Amino acid sequence: MNGLAKRIIPCLDVKNGETVKGTNFVNLRSAGDPVELGKAYSDAGADELVFLDITASYEGRKTFTDMVTRVAETINIPFTVGGGINELDDVKRLLDAGADKVSINSSAIRNPKLIDEICGHYGSQVCVCAIDARNDEDGWHCYVKGGRERVELHLLEWAHEVADRGAGEILFTSMDHDGVKQGFANEALAKLAEDVSIPIIASGGAGKMEHFRDAFTLGKADAALAASVFHFGEIRIPELKTYLKEEGINVRI
Repeated sequence: MNGLAKRIIPCLDVKNGETVKGTNFVNLRSAGDPVELGKAYSDAGADELVFLDITASYEGRKTFTDMVTRVAETINIPFTVGGGINELDDVKRLLDAGADKVSINSSAIRNPKLIDEICGHYGSQVCVCAIDARNDEDGWHCYVKGGRERVELHLLEWAHEVADRGAGEILFTSMDHDGVKQGFANEALAKLAEDVSIPIIASGGAGKMEHFRDAFTLGKADAALAASVFHFGEIRIPELKTYLKEEGINVRI
């Protein structure tokens, strides 16, 4: 066991003030109050949390910002927020509300300078670049708009640019694996980890504890993120961390 401890990160997709979870980005069902859920995860030993505003319309933003303030008052672990962040003012609003980091995705692809701006103003550690990609017939391609629209950017090409522009870490979701619980995209993860100099968070595919182990060993990920397996009690974080420790993986218990 060496190097930095591997992180376990529950992800909460928030819509109109409640946590929801779908499969392959659709078919959403409710998983409860995000603030209460966040506190439960913090108490259970999660290393960080991610909250994504999946309906970041103007009205939704107000609700979401209020929720961020409540989360910051309730938990004592770092948390990242994403969704609807298009300019520095959005970042300021969320950091002022108490978030530790922001996650940008479609907006970074549309305007890559946003990465430079966030890192320049607030430091690299604040900027998480989320990349949604799918393994199409012609290789791994990036998608925007919640996975609905393909862009002509290859996964590795974009990951390199993100790192070069100063982002602190990459949150990589394999859309093929999202919500189907068959394991993470370990080959793509390993390639990212080898090719890119910043930490990689694995997302999409957690179904059982072995999948987390594989993301860290085969996929060489720095952190692993999951949603439904945690929300619906299929995997409990203390048990997961005990299991990983027994498998020789450095985790904080």
